Amino acid sequence: MLLLLSLIGFLALAASIVVRWLRRRVDVLGRVAPFPAISVGLSLVLALGCAVPMALEAWLEHRLEAAATRIAGVPVEVDCQSFGQAFVDVGQELGYVRWQPDGVPERATLIKVRVCNDLRAWLGSRKNDPSLDQVIAVHVLTHETMHMVGVVDEARTECAAVQRDAAMATALGASPAQASALALRYWTEVYPRMPANYVGGCGPGGEFDEGRPTAPWLPRG
Repeated sequence: MLLLLSLIGFLALAASIVVRWLRRRVDVLGRVAPFPAISVGLSLVLALGCAVPMALEAWLEHRLEAAATRIAGVPVEVDCQSFGQAFVDVGQELGYVRWQPDGVPERATLIKVRVCNDLRAWLGSRKNDPSLDQVIAVHVLTHETMHMVGVVDEARTECAAVQRDAAMATALGASPAQASALALRYWTEVYPRMPANYVGGCGPGGEFDEGRPTAPWLPRG
């Protein structure tokens, strides 16, 4: 929102400078004042400086929404936290989905700015050797997607996400091999360290094992 307001402000400033020049372009002696190119140009450069990160954020959110919608099977909305929101945020969660008054999760999620930055970095990479933060970022998107389709219990949500991390990574542009490696890394390096209310019932033959072919505990040929 701050970037949008700044963009509008700088464009309005450039327009006001041009309008003021037009009104006073010719003085009482008939002399034509030079066009205020520096002032207008500087205002437009500042506006461009606001527009570029807005465009990049819109591109990222579009990519994340498309992938999440593909995994969810229904249209969902993914928003990246703005720097203004992050400045006043004191929550420890990496993303969240709001619950409606009837207890049903909304089909919209807010992903924290750090996680979105990691997703952006991973999307811009060759995806062969992601950092652990990037692996977690892909999983956060999968986890919140599971909430958006109506899964409430955290342990069930986490296990459902674990079994779909490879599909999410593929939807975001990873190759099948890269996606499987990412999902396996989350399962072996991150899942065992999750809080107690996020684990349990997951794994081969577990309560939440859906028998999906992309489950990371299945042997890979």
